[in-house]
Parts: sequence; structure tokens; C-alpha cells
Amino acid sequence: MTDASTIDYAKMMEHVESHPHPLLFATISGAHLYGFPSPDSDFDLRGVHMLPLETVVGLDEGDQTVEKEGIYDGLEIDLVTHDAEKFFRLMLKRNGYVLEQIFSPLVVYSTPEHEELKVIAKNCITRHHAHHYLGFAATQWKLFAKESPPRVKPLLYVYRVLLTGIHLMRTGEVEANLITLNESAKLAYIDELVDRKRSGSEKGTLREADLEFHTREYERLTAELESAYEASTLPEMPSARNDLNELLVQLRLR
Repeated sequence: MTDASTIDYAKMMEHVESHPHPLLFATISGAHLYGFPSPDSDFDLRGVHMLPLETVVGLDEGDQTVEKEGIYDGLEIDLVTHDAEKFFRLMLKRNGYVLEQIFSPLVVYSTPEHEELKVIAKNCITRHHAHHYLGFAATQWKLFAKESPPRVKPLLYVYRVLLTGIHLMRTGEVEANLITLNESAKLAYIDELVDRKRSGSEKGTLREADLEFHTREYERLTAELESAYEASTLPEMPSARNDLNELLVQLRLR
């Protein structure tokens, strides 16, 4: 089984070094970040790149997004990076994905500007990020509920995003690891589901009889996230725009 302690970061760095543009950071997202990779899980590598100045000020638009996937040296890699301007604009929206990428502890490549970005990102967090997690949970639940037999993977994604959203609303901290989140949630069935996902394959399934129980839990945790949103003291709007603008200008001119 591959987990955070056995990730081959040297192999990951090969993708940083072969990227067509300089990177601000590259971190691992997906199942490895969430704490429940299967033996056959791919590696979701996410980050921010810097376009050459001539593609920013000239008529020829550069690569706003770079995507690459495939099997490299025995590892299945899904790489996605955005240019800094595009990524910074996403940070100012209620987009939990980009915040999770910034704060991911599974760091393949970092820079001093990445550390600066972590500080700035704290001022991007608002109570309305709850809508991101509610929406994603609803989408994953639909995927889970329509499958026969239902699979473990989409169900774990449902619980992960709901618990991440609840934790964020209550603490203002971005935590994407389901094992860590469950230390306070103390949901006994989470550990059993995670063990099944980690020891099985991406297509591991559940019994149909479990669907009624998980339906009740999905509805309960959704209501809990909605209540946490209503009670949250997080800001209504991000206050990081000026700092992000200054950082972007510095990055472009360096």
C-alpha cells in the first residue's frame, strides 16, 4: 500500500523539472491527500506555474492550464497546473480545491513565494466556502447512489468533503485528510470504509443493504454543515486581493 510516508518524491520531482514553465509550487492532492489511497490509486499532482512575460503582455496567449497524464516510471500521474493569475483569481472565489492544494502537506516542490501564498490564502477563506463543499458532496452522492452495486470511493469522497467543510466553518482551517478529520468526528464507520479502500481497488463495492444507513448519515452531515455555515464567524468576503495582486506583480517582474 502507498501512503504519505512511502511516496517517491524523487519521481514526482521529475515532473516538476520537465514542466514547460517554472513552478511556484507542486503538491499532491486526491486520494493520497485525503488519506485513503488504494494500491492502484494514481497520483494527482497540482500546482501553479509562471508564464513568460511575453505571453502575458503580448498577443500570443500562453498556457493558462497545463495538463499531463500517463504512466511514468511505474507511477500513474495526473498533473494539472494553472498560471499564477488564473490560480489567484480562483483563490478569490469560494473554491476549496485551490486552498487544499496550497495547504497540502504532501509537498513535492516549494518556493518562498509558496510560503507567502499560504499566509495570504488564510485571508481568502470565507463562510461561503461551505457552498463549495455542499455542492461537491451532493454531486458525489448522486454518483454513489446511482451505482449498482455502490462503490466505496465516491462514498468516501462524500464524507471527506462534508467533514472538511464542517471543520473549515468551525475552525477556519483547511484540513482535507479524512483520517485526521475523523479524530474529532469519531465516526466508527469511516475507519472501516478507509481500510476497505486502502486494501482493495478503486472499484471496491458495498452491499446494497448499507445504502439506507449511509443515506441517513449523508443527510445528517449535510444538515450539520449547513448549521455550521449559519453559525460560522468566518468573513463574508476575502480580504486578500491586494496582497495577491502585489505578489503576482512581483512574480511577473522577477
